[in-house]
Amino acid sequence: MVDSLALFAAGALQNDAERRSRAVTRGICRLFARNDIWVLAEMPLRNGRRADLMGVDAQGRIVIVEIKTARSDLLGDGKWPDYLDFCDRFYWGLPPELDRSVLEGADYRPDCCGIIVADGYDAEIVRPAPSHPLNAARRRVEVERLARAALRRQVVALDPECAAFGS
Repeated sequence: MVDSLALFAAGALQNDAERRSRAVTRGICRLFARNDIWVLAEMPLRNGRRADLMGVDAQGRIVIVEIKTARSDLLGDGKWPDYLDFCDRFYWGLPPELDRSVLEGADYRPDCCGIIVADGYDAEIVRPAPSHPLNAARRRVEVERLARAALRRQVVALDPECAAFGS
């Protein structure tokens, strides 16, 4: 027999993690909007990964944010370097209560990764992300993919029957 209390607790933990992730996402989106950076959540990349937030700033540079809300998730993420080939700037997005000292270690390449601390109301860049410019052809392809994904999501939101078309 399944322990219903254990299932309830597991669901509550997942809901709490989802709530924290949504709050961090919202705060970062507000910070970026004020700075004319527009992002799309859950953007699939051509290498099979999915960026938590991917967007474009006013100069056409691509920004990716990987959101982590738990220390175990941060420590267990070995795939994040796969995002670096798809952006000019990469940030970690964290809630204020998460210890970010691990991000100072060599494994997390502080020379190429910024840090944003966010809650559900706002965010602050506590370490700017250095720019590592993509070549022009790669940037053009990625901006076009991002634009098409955003437009598709908008059309499907207006007419869900369109979801069957395109990819």
